[in-house]
This record gives sequence, C-alpha cells and structure tokens, in this order.
Amino acid sequence: MKVLANDGISKAGENTLKEAGIEILDNRVAQDHVINFINDNNVDVLLVRSATKVRQNLIDACPGLKIIGRGGIGMDNIDVEYAKSKGIKVINTPTASSKSVAELVFGHFISLARFLHESNRLMPLEGETHFNAMKKSFSNAYELSGKTLGVIGFGSIGQEVIKIGIALGMKVTVLTRSPKTEVLTLNFFDGQSVNFEITSTNDMDAFLKDADFISINTPKTNEYIIDTPQFEKMKDGVYIVNTARGGVINEVTLIDFIESGKVAGAALDVFENEPSPELPLLMNPALSLSPHVGGNTVDAQEKIGIELAEQIIKLQKETIR
Repeated sequence: MKVLANDGISKAGENTLKEAGIEILDNRVAQDHVINFINDNNVDVLLVRSATKVRQNLIDACPGLKIIGRGGIGMDNIDVEYAKSKGIKVINTPTASSKSVAELVFGHFISLARFLHESNRLMPLEGETHFNAMKKSFSNAYELSGKTLGVIGFGSIGQEVIKIGIALGMKVTVLTRSPKTEVLTLNFFDGQSVNFEITSTNDMDAFLKDADFISINTPKTNEYIIDTPQFEKMKDGVYIVNTARGGVINEVTLIDFIESGKVAGAALDVFENEPSPELPLLMNPALSLSPHVGGNTVDAQEKIGIELAEQIIKLQKETIR
C-alpha cells in the first residue's frame, strides 16, 4: 500500500506506517498536479489537512484510490458522500486535536478579557511614553471565574472547552440542535477524576441571553449560525471566539456589533476568506486573531498522524481478510 501525505504527516505517524510495511510519500504536490501524481505513482491512500481539496473530479480521475484521510475534524474540503459512493473509505481524526483547539479558545478568551491582544500591540510602540495611560485603559478587565460560558456544539472540541470552563469556575451552557446529555470526566494530575453531567439546550434565545463568553465549536454550515438576529439577543459586552470554520459567523455584522459596543471583543482563528482575511478584520483592535492554528501544536499533530496511521493499518488488514 502506498500513501501520499500531501499536506504532511507527523514523524510519529510516518514511522507507524513504515513499521507496518506501508510506503509513505510526503511530496506536497500542488493541487493542479495531484491527480497526475496519484495515478503516476499508484497511490492507494491520500491524506490531506485543509489545504488540498478532494472533489468529485479528483475522485473520478483516480480510480485506484482506496482511502481518503483528513488530518483533523472538519471534512468540508472533501466530497465525502461521493467518495463513499465510489467505494472509497473516508477517515478523519475527530479527537486528536480537541485539547489543542480548546486551549486556544481560552487563550483568546483570556487575551480578550485582559486586553492582552491590545497591550501586546501597543507596548512596543507606546510602553515607554504612555505606560500609566495604558495601565489605566486596560484596567476594565474581567475574570472568567463565575461567568457564564456558552458553547455552541457538543462534539469532542466543545466537550474539551466545557471541561476547561468548569475547571476555571465558570457556569456552562451548551447549545445543540436537540437537547442531549453527556457525562464529562475531568482528570487530574494525581489520578483523581470528577464526572459532570451536562445537558444541552436547543433554546438559542435563552442561550444567547445568558452567555458572557461564547465559543463556537460546530461544523461548517450553509448559513450563518451567528448573524444580526443572534447578535441582537446577546448580552451587552459579550465575548465571542470562533475556532470552528469561517462562515459560521457573519464577519461584517460582527464588526458592526463590536463598533456598537454590543460585543466587547471577539477572536477569530478561522475566516470566511482564507488565506486572505478581510482588512477590516485584521485592523480592528477589538479582535484577537490567529491564522487557523487551532490544531497546530506538536502534541496534536503527533496524535493526528498516529490516529490516521492506525486507521489505515486497520483498514488494510480488513481488506486482506
């Protein structure tokens, strides 16, 4: 079996595949040349992250493909159902990067609540001359403890966000399409653990009214989840973080509600127009921004590589049987 890891794979994942006798190609082929490369090199497995697109034309043009793997959770860059209809196995890594993304969510929340995103920009420029003025302007900050965390989505990332919120002493509410109950376990360094039973709601109005901090952790949708009607129902001074997908929140409307004061601050790790976010977003001082790095930690990428490799090996064994 031959694997093309077109958007890269961790060394741990690569070694796991090699130990199973699977050939791994890490060539980073340009999108326009992927089809020819797959066919010329008799590639059985195509692994991608978010850069390489696997659409119907590629699937049709590469009849030798047996497995398509996505390093990460969201698979909107893959025509999943069409691939399955052609007998191709489609796999992803739904839990490998969850902790990394959740930690980034709170990195942004704390940055917003304590004005770190602004002070980091201004201190090199004005720290020497306006130190006391900045100290005063950044004093209207907030603790997260005791506040209400609203989480949109109850998947693996949403659950990790909830766990961190609980650990920080936050009240947690969860929004899903239909109410559901999950038992989440907080594990501690000394081997102890505590279980929390969390029940979500599908009452968006009540959810938006209660939340002080909102984390969006849901797959890409055809329409905005957060737009003018939703912003209008939020608390004054709400903080919002989107690490899900560009297109789940209306970025133009977000700027409007930041400027009106309804939204105290927001953070975006994903954008509608990647990899070229709109300039008004990049220049807005109330936004904490990162370039789609939610799962980009050494730890997450190692787990992603291993998880993909183990799934490929398992599927190969099943095929041999």
